[in-house]
Amino acid sequence: MLRASRNTRKVALMSLRLYFFTCALLNLAQITAVFATDLKDNPLTAGSALPYHYPAFDEIKDEHFIPAIEAGMRDQLKEIEPVANNPDKPTFDNTIVALERTGRLLDRAYRTFSNLNACDTNPTRQKIDKEIAPKLAAHRDEIFLDPKLFARVQALYEQRDKLGLDPESAYLLERYYKDFVRAGAKLSDSDKQKLKALNGELAKLQTDFEQNVLKERNASSVVVDKKEDLAGLTDDQIKTVINAAKAEQKEGKFVIQLQNTTGQPLLGSLQNRPLRERIMQASLARNSKGGEFDTRNIVLRIAGLRAQKAKLLGYDNWAAYQLEDQTAHNVPTVNKLLADLAPPAVANAKREAAEQQKIVDQEKGGFQIAAGDWDFYSEKVRKAKYNFDESEVRPYYELNHVIVDGVFFAANKEYGLTFKERHDLPVYQPDVRVWEVSDRDGKPLAIFIGDYYARASKRGGAWMNSYVAQSDLFGTKPVVANHLNIPKPPPGEPTLLTQDQVRTAFHEFGHALHGMFSNVKYPRFSGTSVPRDFVEYPSQVNEMWATWPEVLANYAKHYKTGEPIPQALLDKVKAAEKFNQGFKTTEYLSASLLDQAWHQLNPPDVPKDAVAFEAEALHKAGVDFPPVPPRYRSFYFSHSFAGGYSAGYYSYIWSEVLDADTVEWFKQHGGLTRENGDRFRAMLLSRGGSADALELFKNFVGRDPYIEPLLKRRGLDRAPGADDTKTEAPPTK
Repeated sequence: MLRASRNTRKVALMSLRLYFFTCALLNLAQITAVFATDLKDNPLTAGSALPYHYPAFDEIKDEHFIPAIEAGMRDQLKEIEPVANNPDKPTFDNTIVALERTGRLLDRAYRTFSNLNACDTNPTRQKIDKEIAPKLAAHRDEIFLDPKLFARVQALYEQRDKLGLDPESAYLLERYYKDFVRAGAKLSDSDKQKLKALNGELAKLQTDFEQNVLKERNASSVVVDKKEDLAGLTDDQIKTVINAAKAEQKEGKFVIQLQNTTGQPLLGSLQNRPLRERIMQASLARNSKGGEFDTRNIVLRIAGLRAQKAKLLGYDNWAAYQLEDQTAHNVPTVNKLLADLAPPAVANAKREAAEQQKIVDQEKGGFQIAAGDWDFYSEKVRKAKYNFDESEVRPYYELNHVIVDGVFFAANKEYGLTFKERHDLPVYQPDVRVWEVSDRDGKPLAIFIGDYYARASKRGGAWMNSYVAQSDLFGTKPVVANHLNIPKPPPGEPTLLTQDQVRTAFHEFGHALHGMFSNVKYPRFSGTSVPRDFVEYPSQVNEMWATWPEVLANYAKHYKTGEPIPQALLDKVKAAEKFNQGFKTTEYLSASLLDQAWHQLNPPDVPKDAVAFEAEALHKAGVDFPPVPPRYRSFYFSHSFAGGYSAGYYSYIWSEVLDADTVEWFKQHGGLTRENGDRFRAMLLSRGGSADALELFKNFVGRDPYIEPLLKRRGLDRAPGADDTKTEAPPTK
């Protein structure tokens, strides 16, 4: 059976490569041909005439992207030139505001491309991404390494206290100066050339990494020959794996498709231990077992280039460079946070493993708990301790009810928002839904796009993005989207969610609210344009409404009968909230510690063996507990190596310190009320990145953050060595 599975995968891979190659050739001809066409016929260059400047998805074709993006780069440089060479004395308006006004075509074209490439990619878009990434890096360098332009910005910065600017404008000037300096504006000409080369290669490698992760995930499905091997799966889960087999043209088989995380959803249900081991090994081996999608060398090269870039810019390492611009500010602060949390988390995980091992031994299993066993036996422990089986809640969590009667209902109660689904606006994929959002006064506020189902063309995980950013300077209102990866059931079947998927839906909508409530003048500060270790904070706060009694009562209804979820079942859910937190915290911290280990290297210290380095890093941090592998191994860790969250994966736990503290504030002040919502919106969500992020938090709660609410939430407050005295969160400056 194993040999047959390998052969099947080999044939599938060959077919996939042939398909990608053929499509790429055909579409390359189309892309080349379009250069001769009039850019006026390109919907990206003309801009959208739809409400809110909503993208004309029905008109946009792949061949439009490169001409529009390249025209956008050319246009922005033309717009920059008179700013840099202005003979007049620099002023805030003729320099900083003038810079803010540049690049609108590039912003529109690249936002649309990058968003679609993430949620609905294809071979052509992947080729475009590889081609355009280094060009965009070079374009950014051309602007931020322009000595004339920087001289004007620097002159204004040096006299900033005498300019009489309003707070948002003053902060914009400060941010522009820092952006130029951090981009290398103060380097010598020779060092600028070195930096440009580093940026170009990094852009290419990060794109390669992201694409290899997606391709390997799609090529790593586990094929099962016999239905009896799937014992433990529900009828709906069986239908899903049959559906996956059809999608991969493996009729008569059963296909378990992998998600991007190390853990896989079906591991909690499958009774067949050898199959669980196969799934876990397939997941852990991704991108590190040889073949064209292997990323080990890419990881080593990215780590080395980032270390070189940091040194060139005057920093000890890449983490120091990245953290300087975050609310954490420095490496010691982040290292202390992770080091303080790791021992109690691992201790809790080991206690959880011991509880599972008791069940294995009682059943005379004759084996030690391993990573592939964790979900299956943790469910048995949950049932024994709380008389709670997570599958019991799924019939009460139907997708449409969760979104409309849960997520939207909470937003109405807290902020006064109303939602009207629009079927007149085009979508890029039939499952995508669109709502117009009206504000508390009934006036139009934003467009919200919901893209909830998983598909092979979509990257893993869940995220929010923005197609149109709010800005008073341009008079634009937000168009934002949420993306989840919920397996799509067979036609006619309901989409029933897990507890975690419900939480994720509320989480991502917290990001959407951050984007929709933006009320800033300058696009530089719009919506979620905040430090990486702050951006998750508002979204994590929004998770609290998923289990808020008034909200739950409105959406948690049986999809067949409409009966509300029984109070006894809700009590079990609440009692089990801290269950398995040792595992969850340890797997997250392991990935965060790996991220820091890779990015605290000096150039000479970059290893030659990526696998050995990963193992040693986990060992040094004290989190090398085999039953709990990292949430992401280095080789499919897109947060870290595809850009975005490099040296910043700690952000989730850092933001959770603020989040847990804020949740306590809401509870102490009456919970889900318009008064609380209006305060949170006015003092924090609407401000975007227009002020210091930590100051926004302090102004809202009235003090520095405490870490105790986080420890309590994760069940770490009573762990060995935990301090019961009240302490402030780790220092942030």
